[in-house]
Amino acid sequence: MLGSLRHTLRTTAVVAALALSLGGFHAFATAQAQDAPSIVGSMPLPSLAGSTGWINSKPLTAKDLKGKVVLVDFWDYSCINCIRAVPYIRAWADKYKDSGLVVIGVHSPEFDEEKLRPNVEKAVQRFGITYPVAIDSNYAIWKGFHNQYWPAHYFIDAKGKVRFQHFGEGEYDQSERWIQQLLKEANATSAPSGIASVHGQGVQAAANMNEIESPETYIGYQRASHFASPGGIKRDTEHVYAEPGKLQLNDWSLVGNWIDHGQNAVLQSAGGKIVFRFHARDLHLVLGPGMNAKPVRYRVTMDGKLLGANHGVDTDAQGNGVVMEHRLYQLIRQSGTPSDHTFAIEFLGPGVQAFSFTFG
Repeated sequence: MLGSLRHTLRTTAVVAALALSLGGFHAFATAQAQDAPSIVGSMPLPSLAGSTGWINSKPLTAKDLKGKVVLVDFWDYSCINCIRAVPYIRAWADKYKDSGLVVIGVHSPEFDEEKLRPNVEKAVQRFGITYPVAIDSNYAIWKGFHNQYWPAHYFIDAKGKVRFQHFGEGEYDQSERWIQQLLKEANATSAPSGIASVHGQGVQAAANMNEIESPETYIGYQRASHFASPGGIKRDTEHVYAEPGKLQLNDWSLVGNWIDHGQNAVLQSAGGKIVFRFHARDLHLVLGPGMNAKPVRYRVTMDGKLLGANHGVDTDAQGNGVVMEHRLYQLIRQSGTPSDHTFAIEFLGPGVQAFSFTFG
């Protein structure tokens, strides 16, 4: 996977991070993920009882799922890898619902704001998800499956045995053939054949993996790396940050008056910025409004210029947009061949929360 990169990467840390991001998934914790046991071959289906709520369904139990083929999809609404996989999950749920397939989305949050039911409900509506979603804010279902990845897909046969698993994006044809195999074994004679034709739009469009040279990057100090503002991050302390004179690829900085917390940075006064030197077609940033949920307007530039045709779904050609809710915002989608560029976002009001960058 790393051999597809067109340029030599700057540091070993970037290589490690890119290995994860280019794989189309990210791990809850790398060390844990390496040691996580496979549950393929285990039965019965791990319990779903630990959820903190359900959307689109009453709580489902093993009794409800008896005799059904089940696909369990672990996802998180701000995870770009999960977002790009959703159109396939939706397509399978619709195509095979009358043949005995039950799709269950298990929403296991990465950030604290994603534990809130209203935020998950908005995401379910935004992505057009109509299949059952278990809200797993305490990670009970996650732990029951020994899961460590977003997205993660588990395929369970009609007897309740976990037969296959897949982590991350891609290999969708193989996953659909597994579904067809399990339905055939369950004597679903009316199961459709062929492979679903799926073309994600906007932020759900497939990534340009061959051109990504920037890794997922966290802004909160617990997992922050490549921070380039002079003096480094000041933990949990209000501080006026200055922009460095020059950014190397994958360096980033805060500019203005911020408090950097474990999971995010919160802007204290209008005019604050975040800058990032990146290489990818798409740039996304997970953002949220302040504690009072007041919208915050922003303006994005690339190399100090208007975005024009390079704007994302959450910016216009002048780079304007607004943070209305906690979610992933697509700020740049380059129209030409990706190369190294300097991204900058300026917030026109205080209170915005910034969590992490991802690329596509």
